[in-house]
Amino acid sequence: MIRHDALDALPVRTALPALREALEGHGAAVLVAPPGTGKTTLVPPTLAGLLGGGPARRVVVAEPRRIAARAAARRMAWLLGEKVGASVGYTVRGERVVGRHTRVEVVTTGVLLQRLQRDQELSGVDVVVLDEVHERHLDADTVAAFLWDVREALRPELRLVAASATTDADGWARLLGGAPVVAAEGVAHPVEVVWAPPGRPVRPPHGMRVDPALLTHVASVVRRALAERSGDVLCFLPGVGEIARVAGQLDGLGDVEVLQVHGRAPAAVQDAVLSPGTRRRVVLSTAVAESSLTVPGVRVVVDSGLAREPRVDHARGLSALTTTRASQASGRQRSGRAGREAPGVVYRCWTEAEDTRLPRFPAPEIQLADLTAFALQAACWGDPDASGLALLDPPPAGAMAAARTVLAAVGAVDATGRATERGVRLARLGVHPRLGRALLDAAPVVGTELAAEVVALLSEEAPREYGDDLAAALRTARRGNDAAARRWQAEVRRLRTRLRGDADAAPGGITSGAAHVGRPGAAAGETSPGGTATHPGAASAANGPASPSGAAARSGRTAGAATPSGAAAHPGRPGAADGAGSFLGTDRAAGLVAALAFPERVARADAGTYLMVSGTRAELGDGSALRGAAWLAVAVADRPVGKGHARVRLAAEVDEGVARLAAGALRFEGREVHWADGDVVARRVERLGAVELAVRPLREAGAGPVREALLEGLRREGFGLLRWSRDADVLRQRLAFLRLHLGEPWPDVADEALHARVDEWLEPELGRARRRADLARIDAGTALARLLPWASGDAARLDALAPERITVPSGSAIRIDYADPERPVLAVKLQEMFGLEESPRVAGVPLLVHLLSPAGRPAAVTADLASFWRDGYKGVRGELRGRYPKHPWPEDPASAEPTRHTNARLRR
Repeated sequence: MIRHDALDALPVRTALPALREALEGHGAAVLVAPPGTGKTTLVPPTLAGLLGGGPARRVVVAEPRRIAARAAARRMAWLLGEKVGASVGYTVRGERVVGRHTRVEVVTTGVLLQRLQRDQELSGVDVVVLDEVHERHLDADTVAAFLWDVREALRPELRLVAASATTDADGWARLLGGAPVVAAEGVAHPVEVVWAPPGRPVRPPHGMRVDPALLTHVASVVRRALAERSGDVLCFLPGVGEIARVAGQLDGLGDVEVLQVHGRAPAAVQDAVLSPGTRRRVVLSTAVAESSLTVPGVRVVVDSGLAREPRVDHARGLSALTTTRASQASGRQRSGRAGREAPGVVYRCWTEAEDTRLPRFPAPEIQLADLTAFALQAACWGDPDASGLALLDPPPAGAMAAARTVLAAVGAVDATGRATERGVRLARLGVHPRLGRALLDAAPVVGTELAAEVVALLSEEAPREYGDDLAAALRTARRGNDAAARRWQAEVRRLRTRLRGDADAAPGGITSGAAHVGRPGAAAGETSPGGTATHPGAASAANGPASPSGAAARSGRTAGAATPSGAAAHPGRPGAADGAGSFLGTDRAAGLVAALAFPERVARADAGTYLMVSGTRAELGDGSALRGAAWLAVAVADRPVGKGHARVRLAAEVDEGVARLAAGALRFEGREVHWADGDVVARRVERLGAVELAVRPLREAGAGPVREALLEGLRREGFGLLRWSRDADVLRQRLAFLRLHLGEPWPDVADEALHARVDEWLEPELGRARRRADLARIDAGTALARLLPWASGDAARLDALAPERITVPSGSAIRIDYADPERPVLAVKLQEMFGLEESPRVAGVPLLVHLLSPAGRPAAVTADLASFWRDGYKGVRGELRGRYPKHPWPEDPASAEPTRHTNARLRR
């Protein structure tokens, strides 16, 4: 029986006529409805014709999380007075509850993405509702782009609704071709805001670390809320670890039940949270409770103000979550949880002034995350660079380039970036392409069951208590009965089924040829934007599941059995039967799978750390069971903020044979001649990326490579490696002076310019050199003189334009210091300049004259000698004549005789 009383209480019902009109007129709409108005639970069954009449339609609702998908389906079924699987069902990874009469199916965005890749027309689906689009998950953005493509090219009758409580409505409206925005005026209950910052400053989040003082404060605010307010308390924290720590500080609450909710929580706990409690409750939750879910009984929200976002270090190939401040939109979503059923209150653990400085919306995942899976989806869709997809934010070029590098390495795309047949198979597996590669290539070697077990364990963050040893964690999962182990078991079954079904669809093992696909809607024989011929219609059974063009244009060659690196079998070992066991054993098999997924993270012990093939160093945690292993396959690693080395979170011990097999594409063997440790190093080397396997000295390196190594040394350590006499230094300074003030034809003698013209001035000496000591014997002055403008004849003017010495009035030839090319310096005793009215010049530039006392100490500095004689000399004379009475100190220095001698010598 339909629960009309509950349906009538949902405020979104007033927006339904406008929504129907928008969909009938435009075919797409943006629905903005405050939390608790019923947009998730009333709109889909209404659009399906299950409520309020209207034609019968099949509606697919896409939710960002599994817990939200299950909860939404159960709520809609309850409103209809049915069980889940009748008119309303759901599908999440590893679980499907639908029936033959299901008209509303709630799915995760990941499931819908897979479905679109297999059947881009979404046959039989009339309406797609994208819920909680404000969260900007990468899968959701991708699904929206694909759906718009399908609607524009193949199915203009397909209706699309983008729904959220807080979102960039105008941006989504533009993305959906100018779709109308329908706003539901909710009768949301008022929510009082209480600002509850910590009493003393706390350290800002740093990587995954949250200041324990903040968590202690959050726990105290929860206790305060329980004392000051009635109803259940929902507390938002960034992650599972923080939830556990706050839960530990809430012991002794008496008759209050504390529940911990997150994506890895047991289904029983998730169900309990979504049902009314028999006693007062505190629900500690990650962002899973931020959208889509109504936690009954909640009147109070305590918000830590923190969130978790992905970050990728593309240079090191490492990714990790990091703790950030939650956006204003997230804050509104969270506070709205308190006012869904009655007036409520939100305690915000920061100041009101801080709130105005928070970002308006969460950062889109496409700007932050590893884009390898996204790039593969785009390639399979026929748009390798995603330039033709309707996305609110384009993918960063650097992240896409890194993603394409990975996809090329695993054989998922060809040289043009188009998906190969192997890439299509990887996309269909529903795991990250790295893990898909490991699954396909390891299964023939270790068996389907064991390969699926390891990949399932790697596809979701393993509980911390499982440890950092992958093989030991696998054994723990096998004998465990916790929520993580049950999810792992379900994923193993899914992967096993998918892998065997995929093998049946693609006999003959891995195919390395291309399976190019075009954008939806290309006519038969028409060339898609990437230049690929496409064909309409669904793929036949012989061709396998449909690609986005409707059929894959299959071509290419069979690469033999699906073994790592394309080999017919593991070198020196028999093929493995398809079963739970493996001739490798669990430990070595786990290492092989991890190494195949992350070949650049294969690492060898080196000086107390592990050097990865990628060149990044990694460290094991204290007490790790992996200590002492010669080689590791690192499956999970992160780089803590401010740390130079990565931190191993999950790895397996392997041997050199597995390392060579998995990272074979990164193997190099040959000569290496380069500059290292201050000299030329010539050797024959075999290495995997940055890891050296074998090194032997090379006696005959060849003149060309040696010369390049010497040039590398000069670039890294500078031209100080040559022999610079005083005359050579002075010559370089004089040339720098002339270049600055006269320009051409005087040469540029800065390091960069000298490197650019090394062939002109450092040959033939450089060609004869073989090591650092040979460079030290090269006279830099003789070599540098080759750059003088001899051809034009200007070289002969060097001494006239920039003389080494200049004759002063006393007759002394005083050296000019050209160290500062802006203003050369002439340091001379004051008495030797008597009678000279104007400052001396070189190349038209007045010298900076340092006038020295009889003892050679600076007495005055001037670039205008006449002005000094007129204004400054009197003071200097008064100061020095008493100190040096034997030296002449005439009252009129401009007309006095210059001298190098004392008065006594002058009288003689």
